[in-house]
Amino acid sequence: MTTFTRLAIPDVILVQPVRRGDDRGYFCETYKKPEFDAFGIDIAFVQDNESLSREVGVVRGLHFQTPPMAQAKLVRAVRGAIFDVAVDIRKGSPTYGQWVAATLTAAGGEQLLVPHGFAHGFCTLEPDTLVAYKVDAPYAPANDAGIRWDDPALGIDWPVAPGAAILSGKDRAAPLLHDYATPFTLEPAGA
Repeated sequence: MTTFTRLAIPDVILVQPVRRGDDRGYFCETYKKPEFDAFGIDIAFVQDNESLSREVGVVRGLHFQTPPMAQAKLVRAVRGAIFDVAVDIRKGSPTYGQWVAATLTAAGGEQLLVPHGFAHGFCTLEPDTLVAYKVDAPYAPANDAGIRWDDPALGIDWPVAPGAAILSGKDRAAPLLHDYATPFTLEPAGA
């Protein structure tokens, strides 16, 4: 059975599916709705995405979509490994501006559930890393947003030096968190 582990920011969850293997390899159910439902995760995924990063030190993020097209993500490395980060950008949250991270590897099969209200990014740890992730809203260019991956106020301990990170122009130009008016608010319990 899949195990679910809440990280230091409890809304971000490390998911570890069970692999059943033999001399041929293994079989794994990477997503099984009844297990997610039993843990209290009720997300209707609508799209699967995939990205390939050729080099070590590629940083993608910190990305999110704004409401009403906000996306929850279930992220995994299909090949290679990533340092995967989620930053709380929900106004009113006791963990606003804080981050958690997990190393996701193809060999280990770990996954990270990043809910609405979090900026998400990763850094590749191996060449030719292939990342796949499920989202609960389709890509909406008008709602595409991000904050700077190396915002000093966040203090993310990336496994790559700032000058060595391989970035897109969009990620290089993203605003700092304190310069971004977040549309996310912490939902009261039971809302």
